[in-house]
Order: sequence, then C-alpha cells, then structure tokens
Amino acid sequence: MTIRIAMLGAGSLGFTRRLVRDILTVPELADTTFAFYDINERNLEMVTQLVRRDIDASGLPAVIEPTLDRRGALDGADYVFSVIRQGGLDAFRTDIEIPLKYGVDQCVGDTLCAGGVMYAQRTIPALLDFCKDIREVAGPDVLFLNYSNPMAMNTWACNEYGGVRTVGLCHGVQGGHWQITRCIEHWAKREGMIGPDETLHRSEVDIIAAGINHQTWYVKAQWRGIDMIPKMLELFEGHPTYPQTEKVRIDVLRRFGYYSTESNGHLSEYVPWYRKRVEEIPDWIDLSSWINGETGGYLRVCTEGRNWFETDFPNWMKEDPKPITAEGRSEEHGSYIIEGLETGRVYRGHFNVVNDGIITNLPQGSVIEVPGYVDRNGINVPVVGDLPLACAATCAASIRVQEMGKEAAVHADVTLLKQAMLHDPLVGAVCNPEEVWQMTDEMLVEQARWLPQYAEDIPAARQRLLDAERHGTRVKTVTTEGAARLHTKTVEEMAADRERSRANAAAADKAGMTKTS
Repeated sequence: MTIRIAMLGAGSLGFTRRLVRDILTVPELADTTFAFYDINERNLEMVTQLVRRDIDASGLPAVIEPTLDRRGALDGADYVFSVIRQGGLDAFRTDIEIPLKYGVDQCVGDTLCAGGVMYAQRTIPALLDFCKDIREVAGPDVLFLNYSNPMAMNTWACNEYGGVRTVGLCHGVQGGHWQITRCIEHWAKREGMIGPDETLHRSEVDIIAAGINHQTWYVKAQWRGIDMIPKMLELFEGHPTYPQTEKVRIDVLRRFGYYSTESNGHLSEYVPWYRKRVEEIPDWIDLSSWINGETGGYLRVCTEGRNWFETDFPNWMKEDPKPITAEGRSEEHGSYIIEGLETGRVYRGHFNVVNDGIITNLPQGSVIEVPGYVDRNGINVPVVGDLPLACAATCAASIRVQEMGKEAAVHADVTLLKQAMLHDPLVGAVCNPEEVWQMTDEMLVEQARWLPQYAEDIPAARQRLLDAERHGTRVKTVTTEGAARLHTKTVEEMAADRERSRANAAAADKAGMTKTS
C-alpha cells in the first residue's frame, strides 16, 4: 500500500530520522513516499542524505522527496507530521532569558509558563498556515499529527481554527510508565516476588493516564492484578535514584496521591510552588541531568545538539548506515497510529485530542491527553470520567492559560496575551501585574520578526518600555544565570549560594527589608 507522508520541519534530525525508520519497520508501509519540507535548505539536505542511506542500506523501496515548496510537499498527502520549532533557537533563547530577568526561572519553557505562552504566539499562526495548505491540496482524509510544542495550545488551535483533523503526540506517558515499572521491579525484588536478576517490561504494568499534555496523571496502575496506586509513594521513595532526581514529582505525589507523567524540570515550571523563590529552587532540582530542573536546560541541550549536527555530519556519513529493523523501532506513537489505520492492527496509546466529554471535570473543547485505540475504524477514545480533584484543579488552571494564549495568538490580542501571562501559575507566583505587563512587552519587541500578526502592536510595546524608562517606572530586573545552571556552577557552588541567599534573606527580614525579584 503506497501512502504519502509529508514531514514539515524535516530538518529536525532527531524526529525525522526516527519517525521514518519507525514507519518503515512496518512491512506494508515499506514503499511509503516521504515529502521532506523545511525552510533550512542545508539541514534539509543533510537529513535527506542520512535517511536515504538508511533506506538504501535496508533495501527498501521507500522514496524521499526533499523540497522547499510546502504546498508541493503536502500535495496529495495522506498524513502530515509537524516537528517545527518556529523561530528556532534564537527565539527560544528569548523565551528563557527575558523571563529570567523578571525572576521567572524555567527549565524547558516550551509548554506553559512565559516561554510556552510566547512559543504559542509564534507557532500557532504557522500551523494555521499549514492547515490552510492541507485543506487545499492534501488528501481528502488527511490526518495531521502534531509533535510541535506547546502541544495543547497548538493542537487546540488547529482543531478549532485550522479546519484539519489534528492529533497531538508526545512520549511523556511512556517515560513515566517506564519509571513506574522500574519502581515496581525494585519493590518486587525486595519483596521476593521476582528473582534478583529479573527485569520487567512496561507492557507488564497496566496503566491509565489522563490529564493534559505534560500534566497527565497515572490514575490507574496494576501489576499482576495488584492495584499499585496506593503503593506509589512507597515505590518511588524506595527507589535508589528517583528520590534525588524526581523531587518535585515525588512531592506532588505525596500531596496529590498521583504521579505525573512529565519530568522534574517540566513539572516544576507548570505549578506555582517550586521555582518561585530563588534560594529554594536548588532544593527541588538535580543537576545530574538537565531534565531534572536545570535553568534553561533544554535550550542548552538543543544548542549543543545543533552544533554537534553541524560538526559531526561528515563523520556520520562515514559510518556504516544502521539497518532499519523491527527491534530498533521507537516508542513514538506516530508510526503505530499509521500502522493501525492502514493495516487494522490494534494499537493502544495516549493521544492529545479535543475533550468531548472524555474527562468530565475538565473544560469541554480543551485539548486533553488520554488513552486511545487505533485500527481501521479510526482513532477511538473511551470516556475517562472525572480526574481526582487536585489533579483536575492543576490541569484546569493551565487550561485557562492555554485558552487565553491560543486566542491571543489567533486574534493578535496583546491584552489577552498579558492576561494569559498573568494567570500562568509560576509567572503569577513570581511577578506582580506591572512586571508581567513589561515582561510581555519586552518579549513582543524582541520576538517581533517571528510575530507577524502583532506587527501593528509592537511599536506601541516598544514605546511603553521607553516611556517607563523615561518616567522612572521601569520595573526592577536582574542579571542572572538562573538558580540552576549546570554549565556555570557546580553542585557545591549551588549549595554555597543557597546558604548565602538564606543568610541574606534572614538579614533582610531582620532589617525590615522586602525581597525584590
């Protein structure tokens, strides 16, 4: 069966190469035509060369068509993937660095918080342009599979305003599922329920996760018929490494009773409790890996990855190509969805879809992450019902920020954009309203070239900042590398800084001073 798959943002090596290899492990999809589209011709050419080598080495009939013509790539497409990062790393850097001046310390900054809200302002207009082309030239039953963050806002906008059936895909549920499996394995060995050398696969642990992207909750988990939810805190506290690397997630588990899908660094910036006081941030993060909470950690890793891509490409081309095999297939949902729809083989995964009575105590029409089943009949999602109230409350706060951010991006509404920032849990915990207003104006000005819908509003934002400088009403900002910057401070230096901060705070309290951000 020959199908056509358009990859938008195909110059992203990690996603593009992995997704193509995954799809081509399915025998029925071996003759797929992939249309690679990107605005960066050099990256597009490098990825094309690498993927073609993989295909040729495996003796497969699949075809790669690289192009700088988006409509040409989409023409007749059965499936479309988006893996774009609108504005690239230059814009991403301002998502992290500008809020940091106002005291908003983010680890990732691409889903919620100040960085995620601004990322939506850049990405949603681009995706709606994609949707227009998809409606006009793609196949009649095309499915748009979105991997681009901020996942919920993007997927929501495409379904509501793009007129294209869109499903959002993320691998966060799989990652947490593996953690739960490792915890059960460690506990089961200690209890003598499995041998000391036995290992468990996550397929042996049945889970249901539900919520919103990057704030999805494992509301059910069973192993050998045992309900593991009441034991979850014991499992994680008893694991040899997670109490150090997942401090935020375990603390939320302790207080909510449910474990969250997303990493320590991600979760810490979606809620108002863990990154709002500079001196306390090191208590909640771990520097053994960026994803455990490093300030701007994902920006650093992406920047280094881009450099490796440029310098290592000649070496990669000298290496023997890796054959495409079923054993090498990743856990990304994309290939399994296409396999299910095209062959009828049933796949169960977790997908980002519009809430049509699926989670009954989250807003109707919002984008939620829930279990779904795929076969020839389509993607079918069962009703989950109510989330536990604390989980629902946390998700609902984020959903309202997502809704305002989505509407601001579509309608170029500066006031609504600022209100989205104001209501963001971490931004609101750190900043007062005027700080939010000026921070947003600064981000608009710095990101102007990626925000065409705000072209008429940006001169006014620039003028407001100038007027504040002239009138002495510009809010106080700081110059800082952040409370958790792996590449600038050692753990020992961080500990020393924390003690100094606490001593300074105590001295300030004694002197009757107030803290400024």
